[in-house]
Amino acid sequence: MANDSGIGTYIRNLVPRIAVARADWRFTLVGHAAALRTLGWADLRNVELRDCTAPIYSLREQAALRLHLDADLVWSPHWNIPLLYRGPLVVTVHDVAHLALRDVVRGPLKRGYARVMFTAVGRRANAIICDSDFTRRELRRHVPRVRAEPVVVPLGVGAEWHTGRSGERPHPRPYVVYVGNVKPHKNLGALVRAFADIAADVPHDLVIVGRREGMRTTDTQVQERAATLGDRIVFTGELPADLLRQYVAWADALVLPSLYEGFGLPPLEAMAAGCPTLVSRAGSLPEVCGDASLYCDPLDVADVGRQLIRLLRDESLQEDLRTRGRAHVAAYTWERSAERTLAVLDGAMAGALARR
Repeated sequence: MANDSGIGTYIRNLVPRIAVARADWRFTLVGHAAALRTLGWADLRNVELRDCTAPIYSLREQAALRLHLDADLVWSPHWNIPLLYRGPLVVTVHDVAHLALRDVVRGPLKRGYARVMFTAVGRRANAIICDSDFTRRELRRHVPRVRAEPVVVPLGVGAEWHTGRSGERPHPRPYVVYVGNVKPHKNLGALVRAFADIAADVPHDLVIVGRREGMRTTDTQVQERAATLGDRIVFTGELPADLLRQYVAWADALVLPSLYEGFGLPPLEAMAAGCPTLVSRAGSLPEVCGDASLYCDPLDVADVGRQLIRLLRDESLQEDLRTRGRAHVAAYTWERSAERTLAVLDGAMAGALARR
């Protein structure tokens, strides 16, 4: 998971900070050891890597994890906790989409697996960390029996995002950018249709950053609609981190019309880069983006297009959002996130040692 775009960002930014801050602790990182070594974690004196290449969400994963967990405390950065482990446990829950949205998990076996895992998280975790208050409320709504009251620890934005525009413009024409995967709850279909409706009225292209393979949407006309716009819609695929930052910094707007978010890091990263944002009034986004973003109704394609064209035409609005965005995102740092996460881990560790 450490190399994934979402949870991987969380792991890559928090684990090294926490390991350095608790030099008197020994940390055992269980995962794909070769991949973890590329991140430099093997250089930390108090860190040991244990190789586990079992597929995520699999029985092999559960069996392999049990062999490695001989610790005073286990911290799982995702809800795929080790079911065979019975010791002190801290779990980070980034969202509850697997329970809240049927389109995210297709098939009764996968949905049943998610239900079993979330139920186990609620009953076994000594401490639960959620990225947002929205996710905390969703967890309590979908998992009624929760042993520990979840603690909200917002994510951070790396200093590298605050550098603004640098290098050459990555796209030859004006553009708006979408950053994320193509799962149905991301509502990419609505964005494509909204852009198609306004394309004749703006000079901008729509640049979609993320994996195109396996694109799923409930709108069967999306691909056809995108094809009619030719090179006005660009799918970049996944990008290296430095190029991703360039695409965001040079964009005239970042648009995220998602139906459901547990946190929503791309809008905050865009704010740090000086890019105005248009996000949906849904999930955690109003909580996370505050008054530093323009909002749209994700269920109303016309409103998505209307708000986007408003943003692209109003230079004073763009500048206001840039100013608000930079001030707003200053509160979101990985250092602050690490400090608050450490407070949870310290409490759980103290409890674990007291019960010895």
